[in-house]
Amino acid sequence: MEEVHIGTVTHFFAKPMVCAIKLVDELQVGDLVSFRGHTTDFQQQITSIQIEHEQVETAHKGQEVGVKVDERVRGHDEVFRLG
Repeated sequence: MEEVHIGTVTHFFAKPMVCAIKLVDELQVGDLVSFRGHTTDFQQQITSIQIEHEQVETAHKGQEVGVKVDERVRGHDEVFRLG
């Protein structure tokens, strides 16, 4: 399975289970991604992307986005698109 590095987690918010990701490549709702770090290693499909509290379908390189996550992530975890 091909992997493309798309960003790095900058923040995690436990109660809404949302993380902020600084993108270095495009991200779309429906993408299958992998979160990886020292204690993080899981895959999930992206179901929601927000920029400045506005829902979007696609986010681009250079943007910082919020996404709902299934598990805890940590700052500096790397995010990969699987395809």
